[in-house]
Amino acid sequence: MFKKKRRWHCLSGQEPTDLDKKVMYWENKGKLVPTRDLIKTPEQIEGIRQSGIINTGVLDEVGKRIHAGMNTLEIDKICYDYCMEHGATPACLNYEGFPKSVCTSINEVVCHGIPKEEDVLEEGDIVNVDFTTIYNGYFADASRMFIIGKTTPEKEQLVRVAKECLEIGAEAAKPYCFVGDIGHAIQKHADKYHYGVVRDLCGHGVGLKFHEEPEVLHFGHRGTGMLIVPGMVFTIEPMINMGTYEVFIDADDKYGWEVITGDELPSAQWEHTFLMTEHGVEILTK
Repeated sequence: MFKKKRRWHCLSGQEPTDLDKKVMYWENKGKLVPTRDLIKTPEQIEGIRQSGIINTGVLDEVGKRIHAGMNTLEIDKICYDYCMEHGATPACLNYEGFPKSVCTSINEVVCHGIPKEEDVLEEGDIVNVDFTTIYNGYFADASRMFIIGKTTPEKEQLVRVAKECLEIGAEAAKPYCFVGDIGHAIQKHADKYHYGVVRDLCGHGVGLKFHEEPEVLHFGHRGTGMLIVPGMVFTIEPMINMGTYEVFIDADDKYGWEVITGDELPSAQWEHTFLMTEHGVEILTK
């Protein structure tokens, strides 16, 4: 019988640290653990933090200028210009064929909405603006919901609960917890409102690449998924649908990116990049 290859390795010539011992304990119990390269160095964390500052500035600028009557191509220009003026580049631009710098997802568009001149924001719309920055080779990723003018109580509640899901997921993220602990907490809160938690898309590791391990599911059971340890950087980005959790790709999108709710009811999403520390998560895109 072949011996299963271990994912975690202690540093050669050094005594195992407390971190090593804790990770190996869970690996010996058959749990999925990170590889050592997912643990960021202090220098890397600082680089991601600086990228996060620019990413936050991008979304702040959108917040100042977003309004009814503007099209989403104008949002794309705001994001691109701010990013470039601060020495960074948009990670989305030309990523696997994505044609713009930012994702702008209106109402029933769950995520990956492509900015277009014909997509004009109207009073009552809710829109997710999702931006990822590359600065000095480091990635930071966040998104926010914006309510255009006055909307319905139902949409207001959806936007609020989606933000609560992000916050509750972050609270559930503790040192040496599992990804499933985060998803379980999010799903439990969304279920109170009979909302659907999207299952086909998830959060992810980030920092040195756009997408790294682990996959951060926003539903599930405690004690499942990858062990999360101090030094890991990842996103939590729950996509919460007013109705079904099911989604489909918009057939009219020639790029094959835009994701729509299965029943075409509205969806909302908030996202941050988090660093796991010895005491809990730190937001790097605050």
